[in-house]
Amino acid sequence: MNSQKIKSALRHLKKDKNLRRVIQRHEKPAFNERDPFAALVSAIIYQQLSGKAAGTIHKRFLALYSRKKHPAPKDVLKTSDAKFQSVGVSRQKRSYLKDLSKKFMDSTIVPKKFPKMTDEEIREHLIAVKGIGRWTADMFLMFTLHRPDVLPTGDLGIQKGFQKLFKLRTLPNALKMEKLAEPWRPHRTVASWYLWKIVDTNADSIS
Repeated sequence: MNSQKIKSALRHLKKDKNLRRVIQRHEKPAFNERDPFAALVSAIIYQQLSGKAAGTIHKRFLALYSRKKHPAPKDVLKTSDAKFQSVGVSRQKRSYLKDLSKKFMDSTIVPKKFPKMTDEEIREHLIAVKGIGRWTADMFLMFTLHRPDVLPTGDLGIQKGFQKLFKLRTLPNALKMEKLAEPWRPHRTVASWYLWKIVDTNADSIS
């Protein structure tokens, strides 16, 4: 997401007085370019692990392919279970990574088609891979494809962000979040980035 799109999003989101306070307290969001296959490999490795543990395993995984910045799908398929095990990749995640690689190679997943696909079509496309659910698909839409209007209502951090921003007694359900975020369209990706910031900074008050 380029700087001009982020500026446009911020102008729109600052119309919300509560969100405006959060935006004023934090830096502008950053959305870096990522290779689709590399991004999904990383997402699978990071599932259900702490950031530190996952980061260590991911680094060791990449070291298996030291001659390349990142392995291609065919490289992952050629990797033995013993090598995966040696760097800490679980049996279940090995099967996910190989399924992902197969689907890139047999054109089940074709990144070149993404620009012409809707967000929901891409979600359905990715969920065909073992180990990839809606949350992972949403993260991919936001941080790899930089789709501007994604609201990952299944994410606990987003739920907590809504609770703090709107001073709710309990965590909101998806319907409640969709309703509250309606004024943020079509820039809910950037809004979500700030909801995470509310939680990450552990702010007791945003007033």
